[in-house]
Amino acid sequence: MASRSLSERTDAETIVIFGFGRKKGNQNVEEEEEEQEFVLFQGALNGQDADLAANARLAEAGLVPAKQLVSDALARRAETVRLEPKGKVAVSTFFVDGIPYPGVRMPAQAALAVTQMLKLLAGLDVRERSKPQSGGIRAEFAETPYELRVDSVPLKTGGERLTVRARNTKIRLETPDDLGFSAALKSTIRDTAGNKEGLMLAAGPPGSGVTTTAIAIVRGIDAYVFSIVCLADLQGRDLPHVNFPDDAATDSLEQRIARAKRAEADVLFVDPIKSGETAKTLLNDSDDATIVAEMPAADAAEAITRLVAATKDPNLVAERLKLVLSQKLVRLLCPKCKHAYRPNPKLLAKVGLPPETNVLYRPPSNNDEEAEEEVCSKCGGIGYFGRTGLIEAVQVSDAVKQIILKGADAKAIRVQARKESMQTFQSDGLRLVAEGATSLEELQRAFKNG
Repeated sequence: MASRSLSERTDAETIVIFGFGRKKGNQNVEEEEEEQEFVLFQGALNGQDADLAANARLAEAGLVPAKQLVSDALARRAETVRLEPKGKVAVSTFFVDGIPYPGVRMPAQAALAVTQMLKLLAGLDVRERSKPQSGGIRAEFAETPYELRVDSVPLKTGGERLTVRARNTKIRLETPDDLGFSAALKSTIRDTAGNKEGLMLAAGPPGSGVTTTAIAIVRGIDAYVFSIVCLADLQGRDLPHVNFPDDAATDSLEQRIARAKRAEADVLFVDPIKSGETAKTLLNDSDDATIVAEMPAADAAEAITRLVAATKDPNLVAERLKLVLSQKLVRLLCPKCKHAYRPNPKLLAKVGLPPETNVLYRPPSNNDEEAEEEVCSKCGGIGYFGRTGLIEAVQVSDAVKQIILKGADAKAIRVQARKESMQTFQSDGLRLVAEGATSLEELQRAFKNG
Protein backbone atom coordinates (compact mmCIF):
# COMPACT_ATOMS: atom_id res chain seq x y z
CA MET A 1 0.00 0.00 0.00
CA ALA A 2 1.43 3.36 -0.98
CA SER A 3 1.90 6.01 1.68
CA ARG A 4 -0.39 9.02 1.88
CA SER A 5 0.89 12.55 1.85
CA LEU A 6 0.76 14.93 4.79
CA SER A 7 -2.23 16.80 3.39
CA GLU A 8 -4.28 13.59 3.05
CA ARG A 9 -4.07 12.51 6.68
CA THR A 10 -6.49 13.10 9.52
CA ASP A 11 -5.56 15.23 12.52
CA ALA A 12 -5.27 12.10 14.67
CA GLU A 13 -2.87 10.46 12.22
CA THR A 14 -0.77 13.62 11.98
CA ILE A 15 -0.45 13.75 15.76
CA VAL A 16 0.95 10.22 15.82
CA ILE A 17 3.24 10.69 12.81
CA PHE A 18 5.00 13.68 14.26
CA GLY A 19 5.66 12.05 17.63
CA PHE A 20 2.89 13.77 19.57
CA GLY A 21 1.65 10.38 20.77
CA ARG A 22 1.67 6.69 20.14
CA LYS A 23 -1.47 4.60 19.88
CA LYS A 24 -1.66 2.14 22.74
CA GLY A 25 -4.65 -0.15 22.93
CA ASN A 26 -7.84 1.91 23.02
CA GLN A 27 -6.29 5.20 24.04
CA ASN A 28 -8.11 8.08 22.39
CA VAL A 29 -6.72 11.18 20.72
CA GLU A 30 -7.14 13.28 23.85
CA GLU A 31 -4.83 10.91 25.74
CA GLU A 32 -2.33 11.07 22.89
CA GLU A 33 -2.40 14.85 22.90
CA GLU A 34 -1.43 14.83 26.57
CA GLU A 35 1.94 13.47 25.49
CA GLN A 36 2.46 16.34 23.05
CA GLU A 37 5.64 18.34 23.49
CA PHE A 38 4.85 22.02 23.76
CA VAL A 39 6.86 24.98 22.56
CA LEU A 40 8.60 26.95 25.27
CA PHE A 41 8.13 30.71 24.93
CA GLN A 42 11.22 32.53 26.25
CA GLY A 43 10.37 36.21 25.96
CA ALA A 44 9.77 38.96 23.44
CA LEU A 45 12.53 39.95 21.04
CA ASN A 46 11.99 43.60 21.96
CA GLY A 47 12.58 42.87 25.65
CA GLN A 48 9.01 43.78 26.61
CA ASP A 49 8.14 41.03 29.09
CA ALA A 50 4.58 39.75 29.01
CA ASP A 51 2.69 40.59 32.21
CA LEU A 52 0.66 37.40 32.59
CA ALA A 53 -0.62 38.41 36.02
CA ALA A 54 -2.17 41.58 34.63
CA ASN A 55 -3.62 39.56 31.74
CA ALA A 56 -4.71 36.52 33.72
CA ARG A 57 -8.01 35.98 31.89
CA LEU A 58 -6.30 36.19 28.51
CA ALA A 59 -3.58 33.77 29.63
CA GLU A 60 -6.18 31.33 30.92
CA ALA A 61 -8.08 31.38 27.63
CA GLY A 62 -5.25 31.70 25.14
CA LEU A 63 -1.90 30.42 26.43
CA VAL A 64 -2.42 26.68 26.02
CA PRO A 65 -4.21 26.96 22.63
CA ALA A 66 -1.42 29.29 21.43
CA LYS A 67 1.18 26.73 22.49
CA GLN A 68 -0.78 23.96 20.76
CA LEU A 69 -1.01 25.90 17.50
CA VAL A 70 2.66 26.88 17.39
CA SER A 71 3.83 23.44 18.54
CA ASP A 72 1.78 21.72 15.84
CA ALA A 73 3.19 24.08 13.22
CA LEU A 74 6.81 23.52 14.28
CA ALA A 75 6.33 19.76 14.49
CA ARG A 76 5.05 19.77 10.93
CA ARG A 77 8.09 21.82 9.80
CA ALA A 78 5.92 24.83 8.98
CA GLU A 79 7.92 28.00 8.43
CA THR A 80 4.73 30.07 8.54
CA VAL A 81 1.35 29.68 10.24
CA ARG A 82 -1.57 31.95 9.44
CA LEU A 83 -4.70 32.27 11.58
CA GLU A 84 -7.63 34.16 10.09
CA PRO A 85 -11.27 34.59 11.18
CA LYS A 86 -13.92 33.53 8.67
CA GLY A 87 -17.20 34.56 10.20
CA LYS A 88 -17.97 32.51 13.29
CA VAL A 89 -14.96 30.26 12.83
CA ALA A 90 -11.26 30.81 12.23
CA VAL A 91 -9.01 28.73 10.02
CA SER A 92 -5.30 28.16 10.30
CA THR A 93 -2.97 27.41 7.42
CA PHE A 94 0.49 25.88 7.74
CA PHE A 95 3.08 26.63 5.06
CA VAL A 96 5.62 23.81 4.79
CA ASP A 97 8.45 24.63 2.39
CA GLY A 98 6.18 27.29 0.90
CA ILE A 99 3.22 24.97 0.25
CA PRO A 100 -0.02 25.65 2.17
CA TYR A 101 -1.65 22.84 4.17
CA PRO A 102 -4.87 23.14 6.15
CA GLY A 103 -4.42 23.42 9.90
CA VAL A 104 -6.94 23.37 12.72
CA ARG A 105 -10.27 25.19 12.75
CA MET A 106 -11.55 26.88 15.88
CA PRO A 107 -14.31 29.26 16.99
CA ALA A 108 -13.54 32.87 16.14
CA GLN A 109 -13.54 33.77 19.83
CA ALA A 110 -10.90 31.12 20.56
CA ALA A 111 -8.80 32.42 17.67
CA LEU A 112 -9.06 35.93 19.10
CA ALA A 113 -7.64 34.66 22.40
CA VAL A 114 -4.76 32.94 20.57
CA THR A 115 -4.03 36.06 18.53
CA GLN A 116 -4.04 38.34 21.55
CA MET A 117 -1.91 35.89 23.55
CA LEU A 118 0.78 35.70 20.89
CA LYS A 119 0.71 39.49 20.52
CA LEU A 120 1.23 39.82 24.27
CA LEU A 121 4.13 37.34 24.23
CA ALA A 122 5.68 39.24 21.29
CA GLY A 123 5.68 42.50 23.26
CA LEU A 124 2.82 44.06 21.28
CA ASP A 125 -0.15 46.11 22.46
CA VAL A 126 -3.10 43.74 22.91
CA ARG A 127 -5.47 46.70 23.20
CA GLU A 128 -4.57 47.93 19.69
CA ARG A 129 -6.60 46.07 17.07
CA SER A 130 -7.07 48.76 14.43
CA LYS A 131 -3.47 49.02 13.20
CA PRO A 132 -0.91 46.49 11.99
CA GLN A 133 1.69 45.42 14.55
CA SER A 134 4.89 43.42 14.30
CA GLY A 135 7.02 41.79 16.97
CA GLY A 136 8.80 38.59 17.84
CA ILE A 137 9.22 35.82 20.40
CA ARG A 138 12.24 33.76 21.38
CA ALA A 139 11.15 30.14 21.63
CA GLU A 140 12.42 26.58 21.90
CA PHE A 141 10.86 23.41 20.55
CA ALA A 142 12.32 19.90 20.54
CA GLU A 143 15.61 21.33 21.89
CA THR A 144 15.80 23.67 18.89
CA PRO A 145 15.87 27.48 19.28
CA TYR A 146 13.52 29.56 17.17
CA GLU A 147 12.67 33.17 16.53
CA LEU A 148 8.95 33.66 15.90
CA ARG A 149 8.06 36.80 13.96
CA VAL A 150 4.50 37.79 14.88
CA ASP A 151 2.43 40.07 12.64
CA SER A 152 -1.18 41.12 13.19
CA VAL A 153 -3.21 42.91 10.54
CA PRO A 154 -6.77 44.23 11.09
CA LEU A 155 -9.36 42.99 8.59
CA LYS A 156 -12.17 45.02 7.06
CA THR A 157 -14.54 42.18 7.91
CA GLY A 158 -13.56 42.41 11.57
CA GLY A 159 -10.91 40.75 13.68
CA GLU A 160 -7.24 40.37 12.86
CA ARG A 161 -5.17 38.11 10.66
CA LEU A 162 -2.27 36.64 12.61
CA THR A 163 0.89 35.47 10.87
CA VAL A 164 3.72 33.71 12.70
CA ARG A 165 6.98 33.09 10.84
CA ALA A 166 9.39 30.66 12.45
CA ARG A 167 13.15 30.74 11.95
CA ASN A 168 15.42 28.03 13.29
CA THR A 169 18.29 30.11 14.65
CA LYS A 170 20.68 27.15 14.37
CA ILE A 171 20.36 27.36 10.60
CA ARG A 172 22.12 30.40 9.20
CA LEU A 173 21.54 31.14 5.52
CA GLU A 174 23.50 34.33 5.20
CA THR A 175 26.62 33.84 3.11
CA PRO A 176 26.93 33.41 -0.67
CA ASP A 177 28.10 29.84 -0.05
CA ASP A 178 25.03 29.14 2.10
CA LEU A 179 22.83 30.17 -0.82
CA GLY A 180 24.89 28.34 -3.43
CA PHE A 181 26.21 31.39 -5.28
CA SER A 182 28.52 30.37 -8.10
CA ALA A 183 32.18 31.38 -8.07
CA ALA A 184 31.52 33.70 -11.01
CA LEU A 185 28.66 35.43 -9.20
CA LYS A 186 30.72 35.89 -6.03
CA SER A 187 33.46 37.43 -8.14
CA THR A 188 30.95 39.79 -9.79
CA ILE A 189 29.74 41.01 -6.37
CA ARG A 190 33.30 41.65 -5.19
CA ASP A 191 34.23 43.47 -8.40
CA THR A 192 31.10 45.64 -8.27
CA ALA A 193 31.76 46.60 -4.65
CA GLY A 194 35.38 47.34 -5.54
CA ASN A 195 34.27 50.26 -7.68
CA LYS A 196 32.89 51.94 -4.53
CA GLU A 197 29.93 53.38 -6.38
CA GLY A 198 26.55 52.33 -7.68
CA LEU A 199 23.49 50.45 -6.42
CA MET A 200 23.25 46.67 -6.01
CA LEU A 201 19.73 45.30 -5.57
CA ALA A 202 18.21 42.11 -4.25
CA ALA A 203 14.71 41.69 -5.67
CA GLY A 204 11.90 39.23 -5.19
CA PRO A 205 8.29 38.78 -4.13
CA PRO A 206 7.35 38.62 -0.43
CA GLY A 207 8.38 35.35 1.20
CA SER A 208 10.97 34.53 -1.46
CA GLY A 209 14.00 35.10 0.75
CA VAL A 210 14.86 38.49 -0.71
CA THR A 211 16.24 39.79 2.59
CA THR A 212 18.44 36.72 2.87
CA THR A 213 19.72 37.40 -0.65
CA ALA A 214 20.49 41.03 0.25
CA ILE A 215 22.42 39.93 3.33
CA ALA A 216 24.31 37.39 1.24
CA ILE A 217 25.37 40.17 -1.14
CA VAL A 218 26.78 42.12 1.80
CA ARG A 219 28.46 39.00 3.19
CA GLY A 220 30.02 38.48 -0.24
CA ILE A 221 31.97 41.73 0.17
CA ASP A 222 35.24 41.44 2.08
CA ALA A 223 34.66 43.36 5.30
CA TYR A 224 38.42 43.37 5.98
CA VAL A 225 39.09 45.19 2.71
CA PHE A 226 36.05 47.48 2.58
CA SER A 227 34.44 49.56 5.31
CA ILE A 228 30.81 48.36 5.46
CA VAL A 229 28.14 50.27 7.38
CA CYS A 230 24.70 48.83 8.09
CA LEU A 231 21.82 51.31 8.19
CA ALA A 232 19.16 48.59 7.88
CA ASP A 233 16.97 46.94 10.50
CA LEU A 234 18.22 43.36 10.50
CA GLN A 235 15.33 42.10 12.68
CA GLY A 236 17.63 40.18 14.99
CA ARG A 237 20.09 38.91 12.38
CA ASP A 238 23.81 39.49 12.66
CA LEU A 239 26.37 40.88 10.24
CA PRO A 240 29.92 40.25 11.47
CA HIS A 241 32.66 42.83 10.96
CA VAL A 242 30.13 45.47 9.90
CA ASN A 243 29.70 48.88 11.54
CA PHE A 244 26.36 49.85 13.08
CA PRO A 245 26.21 53.62 13.65
CA ASP A 246 24.27 54.97 16.61
CA ASP A 247 22.09 57.40 14.63
CA ALA A 248 19.34 59.48 16.18
CA ALA A 249 15.83 58.22 15.56
CA THR A 250 14.92 61.56 13.98
CA ASP A 251 17.73 61.51 11.42
CA SER A 252 16.64 61.26 7.79
CA LEU A 253 18.03 58.66 5.41
CA GLU A 254 20.07 61.36 3.67
CA GLN A 255 21.59 62.43 7.00
CA ARG A 256 22.48 58.87 7.95
CA ILE A 257 24.10 58.20 4.57
CA ALA A 258 26.03 61.48 4.70
CA ARG A 259 27.32 60.69 8.20
CA ALA A 260 28.43 57.20 7.10
CA LYS A 261 30.25 58.66 4.11
CA ARG A 262 32.06 61.15 6.33
CA ALA A 263 33.26 58.13 8.29
CA GLU A 264 34.70 56.84 4.99
CA ALA A 265 32.23 54.02 4.42
CA ASP A 266 32.79 52.09 1.20
CA VAL A 267 29.58 50.06 1.29
CA LEU A 268 26.19 50.92 2.81
CA PHE A 269 23.47 48.37 3.53
CA VAL A 270 20.09 50.08 3.82
CA ASP A 271 16.44 49.24 4.45
CA PRO A 272 14.18 48.03 1.59
CA ILE A 273 13.15 50.51 -1.09
CA LYS A 274 9.47 51.34 -0.59
CA SER A 275 9.08 54.62 -2.45
CA GLY A 276 10.34 56.51 -5.46
CA GLU A 277 11.79 59.14 -3.16
CA THR A 278 13.91 56.56 -1.35
CA ALA A 279 15.02 55.02 -4.64
CA LYS A 280 16.15 58.40 -5.94
CA THR A 281 18.01 59.16 -2.74
CA LEU A 282 19.93 55.89 -2.91
CA LEU A 283 20.81 56.28 -6.58
CA ASN A 284 21.95 59.88 -6.11
CA ASP A 285 24.02 59.01 -3.03
CA SER A 286 25.72 56.03 -4.69
CA ASP A 287 28.16 58.32 -6.50
CA ASP A 288 31.02 57.56 -4.11
CA ALA A 289 29.88 54.48 -2.18
CA THR A 290 28.31 51.17 -3.09
CA ILE A 291 24.77 50.87 -1.72
CA VAL A 292 23.05 47.51 -1.21
CA ALA A 293 19.26 47.43 -0.88
CA GLU A 294 16.24 45.28 -1.65
CA MET A 295 12.88 45.85 -3.28
CA PRO A 296 9.80 43.78 -4.16
CA ALA A 297 9.58 42.49 -7.74
CA ALA A 298 8.86 39.25 -9.56
CA ASP A 299 12.41 39.05 -10.89
CA ALA A 300 15.48 41.14 -11.67
CA ALA A 301 14.14 42.53 -14.96
CA GLU A 302 10.90 43.67 -13.34
CA ALA A 303 12.90 45.27 -10.52
CA ILE A 304 14.69 47.43 -13.08
CA THR A 305 11.44 48.52 -14.71
CA ARG A 306 9.92 49.30 -11.29
CA LEU A 307 12.96 51.33 -10.33
CA VAL A 308 12.64 53.40 -13.50
CA ALA A 309 8.91 53.89 -12.94
CA ALA A 310 9.42 54.87 -9.30
CA THR A 311 12.17 57.42 -9.98
CA LYS A 312 10.87 58.60 -13.37
CA ASP A 313 14.54 58.99 -14.27
CA PRO A 314 15.87 56.27 -16.64
CA ASN A 315 19.14 58.15 -17.06
CA LEU A 316 19.86 58.01 -13.33
CA VAL A 317 18.97 54.31 -13.16
CA ALA A 318 21.11 53.47 -16.20
CA GLU A 319 24.06 55.37 -14.75
CA ARG A 320 23.96 54.18 -11.13
CA LEU A 321 22.32 50.72 -11.06
CA LYS A 322 25.03 48.05 -11.37
CA LEU A 323 23.69 44.61 -10.45
CA VAL A 324 20.32 43.01 -9.60
CA LEU A 325 19.99 39.58 -8.01
CA SER A 326 16.69 37.81 -7.68
CA GLN A 327 15.86 34.59 -5.86
CA LYS A 328 13.09 32.08 -6.43
CA LEU A 329 12.66 29.36 -3.80
CA VAL A 330 12.21 25.73 -4.82
CA ARG A 331 11.76 22.65 -2.69
CA LEU A 332 14.56 20.13 -2.30
CA LEU A 333 13.82 16.45 -2.77
CA CYS A 334 13.80 14.45 0.43
CA PRO A 335 17.18 12.64 0.46
CA LYS A 336 15.64 9.65 2.23
CA CYS A 337 12.72 8.82 -0.05
CA LYS A 338 13.48 10.40 -3.45
CA HIS A 339 13.27 7.99 -6.39
CA ALA A 340 15.70 7.71 -9.29
CA TYR A 341 14.51 7.21 -12.86
CA ARG A 342 16.07 7.11 -16.31
CA PRO A 343 14.90 10.14 -18.30
CA ASN A 344 13.67 9.93 -21.87
CA PRO A 345 16.21 11.47 -24.29
CA LYS A 346 13.41 13.53 -25.85
CA LEU A 347 12.60 14.97 -22.42
CA LEU A 348 16.25 15.93 -21.89
CA ALA A 349 16.34 17.74 -25.24
CA LYS A 350 13.04 19.49 -24.53
CA VAL A 351 14.08 20.94 -21.17
CA GLY A 352 17.68 21.65 -22.16
CA LEU A 353 19.56 19.08 -20.10
CA PRO A 354 22.72 17.44 -21.50
CA PRO A 355 21.98 14.22 -23.45
CA GLU A 356 24.49 12.32 -21.30
CA THR A 357 22.26 12.81 -18.21
CA ASN A 358 21.62 9.21 -17.15
CA VAL A 359 19.47 9.64 -14.07
CA LEU A 360 17.05 12.17 -12.60
CA TYR A 361 15.09 12.13 -9.35
CA ARG A 362 11.50 12.75 -8.26
CA PRO A 363 9.43 12.27 -5.10
CA PRO A 364 7.83 8.84 -4.55
CA SER A 365 4.33 8.31 -5.91
CA ASN A 366 1.52 5.80 -5.36
CA ASN A 367 2.48 4.07 -8.61
CA ASP A 368 6.01 3.21 -7.52
CA GLU A 369 6.53 -0.54 -7.39
CA GLU A 370 8.74 -0.16 -4.35
CA ALA A 371 6.54 2.40 -2.59
CA GLU A 372 7.07 2.24 1.13
CA GLU A 373 4.18 1.17 3.31
CA GLU A 374 5.42 3.43 6.10
CA VAL A 375 5.37 7.18 5.76
CA CYS A 376 8.85 8.66 5.34
CA SER A 377 10.00 9.69 8.81
CA LYS A 378 12.07 12.58 7.46
CA CYS A 379 9.61 14.47 5.24
CA GLY A 380 6.29 13.12 6.54
CA GLY A 381 5.34 11.72 3.14
CA ILE A 382 5.59 15.00 1.28
CA GLY A 383 8.60 13.91 -0.80
CA TYR A 384 10.41 17.20 -0.29
CA PHE A 385 12.44 18.50 2.63
CA GLY A 386 13.64 22.08 2.83
CA ARG A 387 14.12 24.69 0.15
CA THR A 388 16.91 26.38 -1.72
CA GLY A 389 17.11 29.39 -3.96
CA LEU A 390 17.41 29.71 -7.69
CA ILE A 391 19.50 32.81 -8.34
CA GLU A 392 19.37 35.01 -11.40
CA ALA A 393 21.76 37.90 -11.87
CA VAL A 394 21.36 40.82 -14.26
CA GLN A 395 24.39 43.05 -14.69
CA VAL A 396 23.72 46.48 -16.13
CA SER A 397 25.94 46.11 -19.16
CA ASP A 398 26.16 48.71 -21.92
CA ALA A 399 23.42 46.89 -23.85
CA VAL A 400 21.15 46.71 -20.80
CA LYS A 401 21.75 50.43 -20.20
CA GLN A 402 20.43 51.18 -23.69
CA ILE A 403 17.27 49.17 -22.97
CA ILE A 404 16.78 51.13 -19.74
CA LEU A 405 17.19 54.45 -21.54
CA LYS A 406 14.57 53.36 -24.10
CA GLY A 407 11.98 52.62 -21.42
CA ALA A 408 13.26 49.57 -19.51
CA ASP A 409 11.17 46.86 -21.18
CA ALA A 410 11.39 43.83 -18.86
CA LYS A 411 11.11 41.28 -21.68
CA ALA A 412 13.90 42.97 -23.62
CA ILE A 413 16.11 42.96 -20.51
CA ARG A 414 15.52 39.21 -20.03
CA VAL A 415 16.36 38.51 -23.68
CA GLN A 416 19.55 40.56 -23.46
CA ALA A 417 20.57 38.83 -20.22
CA ARG A 418 20.30 35.45 -21.95
CA LYS A 419 22.25 36.75 -24.96
CA GLU A 420 25.07 37.75 -22.62
CA SER A 421 24.88 34.36 -20.81
CA MET A 422 23.91 35.93 -17.51
CA GLN A 423 22.68 33.47 -14.89
CA THR A 424 18.92 32.84 -15.14
CA PHE A 425 16.37 31.02 -13.00
CA GLN A 426 16.09 28.37 -15.69
CA SER A 427 19.82 27.69 -15.95
CA ASP A 428 20.23 27.55 -12.18
CA GLY A 429 17.17 25.32 -11.83
CA LEU A 430 18.36 22.83 -14.41
CA ARG A 431 21.68 22.66 -12.60
CA LEU A 432 19.85 21.60 -9.43
CA VAL A 433 17.82 19.02 -11.36
CA ALA A 434 20.95 17.55 -12.93
CA GLU A 435 22.56 17.35 -9.48
CA GLY A 436 19.54 15.45 -8.12
CA ALA A 437 18.68 18.20 -5.65
CA THR A 438 15.19 18.88 -6.99
CA SER A 439 12.81 17.60 -9.64
CA LEU A 440 11.56 18.81 -13.00
CA GLU A 441 8.04 18.76 -11.55
CA GLU A 442 9.10 21.13 -8.77
CA LEU A 443 10.69 23.54 -11.27
CA GLN A 444 7.49 23.47 -13.30
CA ARG A 445 5.44 24.25 -10.18
CA ALA A 446 7.74 27.09 -9.12
CA PHE A 447 7.75 28.74 -12.56
CA LYS A 448 3.98 28.29 -13.01
CA ASN A 449 3.33 30.05 -9.70
CA GLY A 450 5.56 32.96 -10.70
